[in-house]
Amino acid sequence: MKRGFYTIMSAQFFSSLADQALFVVAVDLMRSSGAPEWQRAALVPIFAVFYVVLAPLVGAFADALPKGKVMFISNAIKIVGCVMMLFGSHPLLSYSIVGLGAAAYSPAKYGILTELLPASQLVKANGWIEGLTIASILLGIVLGGTLVGHAVSSKLLAFDLPLIDTGIDTPADAALAVLIFVYMLAAWFNTRIPHTGVEMRPLRSNPEQGLARNIAALLPDFWHCNARLWRDRLGQISLATTTLFWGAGGNLKYIVLAWASLALGYNTTQASALTGVVTIGTAVGAIVASMRMRLDMATRVIPMGIAMGLMVICMNLIGNVWLAVPFLILLGGLGGFLVVPMNALLQHRGHNLMGAGRSIAVQNFNEQACILLLGGFYSVCTGLGLSAYGAITAFGLVVAGCMWIIKRWHENNLKKYPEEVEHLLAIARSDKHH
Repeated sequence: MKRGFYTIMSAQFFSSLADQALFVVAVDLMRSSGAPEWQRAALVPIFAVFYVVLAPLVGAFADALPKGKVMFISNAIKIVGCVMMLFGSHPLLSYSIVGLGAAAYSPAKYGILTELLPASQLVKANGWIEGLTIASILLGIVLGGTLVGHAVSSKLLAFDLPLIDTGIDTPADAALAVLIFVYMLAAWFNTRIPHTGVEMRPLRSNPEQGLARNIAALLPDFWHCNARLWRDRLGQISLATTTLFWGAGGNLKYIVLAWASLALGYNTTQASALTGVVTIGTAVGAIVASMRMRLDMATRVIPMGIAMGLMVICMNLIGNVWLAVPFLILLGGLGGFLVVPMNALLQHRGHNLMGAGRSIAVQNFNEQACILLLGGFYSVCTGLGLSAYGAITAFGLVVAGCMWIIKRWHENNLKKYPEEVEHLLAIARSDKHH
């Protein structure tokens, strides 16, 4: 791996670490201020909204500037959101600003991999990036909970600057101050990311048209890129698979919480630990895939997605924590092994078709939309009176069924367009440099 890759990994780790910790701190802040439960629950979709709404813009933005600079600007936006929360802005508004930064950060974070590394190293790079992101999620949740806990917060609040009233008087305030520092550390790593030398693709702009019309001009470009990736015989399969995986994975933490409460009698704290167990399994699966899989072998992992959906249903049969832990590790492991090669294949096709930033923006749009749709489906199931067991069964059937459809889709492509698919796989095998 090139040296710049490890700088990217460091920047991503600290930025994601702060994102996850900030979520926990925001929940604690809202709980202590007496905010209703629906507002606390709204923190998750409010973070995802800008991924969907701004997808046509952030991809083009990521391709118009050096990726390291885009990541620095995005991280600065996150710092603004964190500072807003510290100075009393409503957590939902503040966290939405952090989500704006994250939405702009993602196309640059993944897009720079295709600029920096040859195609032969994309699976390995994705394995490390995904594994590190998952580790940051685990550690971030622990960090957030630790910062607002009495043992650490009392020590943080004991620090005092002579003759200066910092206004930091609560555990949440102290935690936010620490997280601002973590975001600043990530921003420093952003400044150390090397310029890859890839030619920039400037934003289409006409000073005479005004900002609104220039933004509107980006929409056809985005939808063209979206359609182009869905038409590509390998791009469509990898996009459909990763979209469904992240849609299911984004909602799985809620499903595990509901299931653990019903099947094991766990409270929220204990159930959250089981969510972490799934994350550990995903990290292991991602790392194994990065070592064992090649880009041209990516489509072979599709059956694992079907197995994931069926395993979600099998959760209903487990009522013992000693069975639950290895089961959830295996469930996460299948997901990690599935998503890494598919993610790499999607990046490879997207880079060749339209540029890294635009392709990742298309990916984010589809994945975040799937998170919202599947989350809505699960909520409707429970709203119609289904028990957690019934809703979990319906959710698992939808995931397994959709993944089976994707499998049949790919098999149909192989029958109808064998030369085209083989040509694209040959490019993946032979494309050592971009």
